[in-house]
Amino acid sequence: MAWQSPISPGISWYESSVGERPEYPPLDGSVKTSVAIIGGGFTGLQAACHLARAGVDVVLIDANRFGDGGSGRNGGQLGTGQRSWPEEYEDHLGYETSKAMFEMGERAKANLIGFAAAENIDIDYVKGHMVVAHKPRYEKAFRESPVIAAERYNYPHQHFMEREETAARVGSSRFHFGIYDKETGHIHPMKLLVGLARVAARSGAKIHEMTAAKSIRSEGGKVTIETPRGTIIADKALIATNAYSGNLEKKTAAHVMPIGSFIGATPPLDNFPDVLPGGESVADSRFVVRYFRKTKDNRLLFGGREAYTSASPSDITTHIRRQVSEIYPALKDIPFTHGWGGYVGITLTREPFVREVMPNVTTIGGYSGHGVMLANYCGKLYADMLTGKPTDLELFRSLKVPPFPGGARFRAPLLFLALTWFSLADRL
Repeated sequence: MAWQSPISPGISWYESSVGERPEYPPLDGSVKTSVAIIGGGFTGLQAACHLARAGVDVVLIDANRFGDGGSGRNGGQLGTGQRSWPEEYEDHLGYETSKAMFEMGERAKANLIGFAAAENIDIDYVKGHMVVAHKPRYEKAFRESPVIAAERYNYPHQHFMEREETAARVGSSRFHFGIYDKETGHIHPMKLLVGLARVAARSGAKIHEMTAAKSIRSEGGKVTIETPRGTIIADKALIATNAYSGNLEKKTAAHVMPIGSFIGATPPLDNFPDVLPGGESVADSRFVVRYFRKTKDNRLLFGGREAYTSASPSDITTHIRRQVSEIYPALKDIPFTHGWGGYVGITLTREPFVREVMPNVTTIGGYSGHGVMLANYCGKLYADMLTGKPTDLELFRSLKVPPFPGGARFRAPLLFLALTWFSLADRL
């Protein structure tokens, strides 16, 4: 029987197709260590792996199975640069900071692909990504963005797609135009997560599933983490729980908000050759983005329903089916073999939140839908920081990411109102 995650709804196609998923023992007893990490997603496991390889004693815990959170259940799309187009960052951060962030994003992409290749982790990487417009009024921005990327950011790998090319590549006439990016693409995130955990354990990191952090405090130069079956005492600690932090640490909770995102998977579409014939990934121009791609075995994975609370929906695929049929009418009666959800950590500015939230305790999260690349890279950067290597992490630390109005208590109702408005605006 397939494992059913207690923290995220539905059994994903990733879980069904990943093959062996090793189990790691819960922490049993109290330990002392140099670095303690809470959270076994991309950020935490990358940090543990690189710290262990540098000879640092490190203990990592996760409240559930590795991959039950967003790292193992996301859309698998890499993107380019940061979450927004670089010219958007120029408007409020200036060109130099915007360029530095773009280049950091590209290093993150190269780091992920290079790590998987070096460790022989087959992540089903497929090149090619499209951003497509659901409204004609975005044409000026779409035409200009690839030119700006080439001329101001040394990224000549994008081109504007007219309506005909967009329709041919997507296999649908739903969109008006788009941007094609040949130097990014999509992966199987659970394969990366499972491989990463193996590498971290092999490198000497002590990693434990099914071990919740009940509390964390910092005093006397030490960090103490209480778990159900023991205490961890560490010199330093990393909170790498992203959307799954709960109320463990109040500053993290006030700055990082969980949003539910849901995905459906079809059977292999061998009888529908016009659907994404090149196998690229796609994200549309909605604020409440719809994202989709083909898998290695020719299924359509479609994510498009977001929930602005931490509650799981009783039905996942009905709304996704409606969105699929808008783009691909021929698939309106296609069954879904899988439907699942996970939680994305977002910030008010949609930029990552990196802070020392108490002495010797750093939190990293809030990737806001761009976490496949950034979460992996930020884990490595945290390890680099502790081992005295040059690091990009200070760039994120310098960003002004305010808490949600009212902090953790009122963030959910206020965000629900705001994002419901944006969802309505997407339809106008």
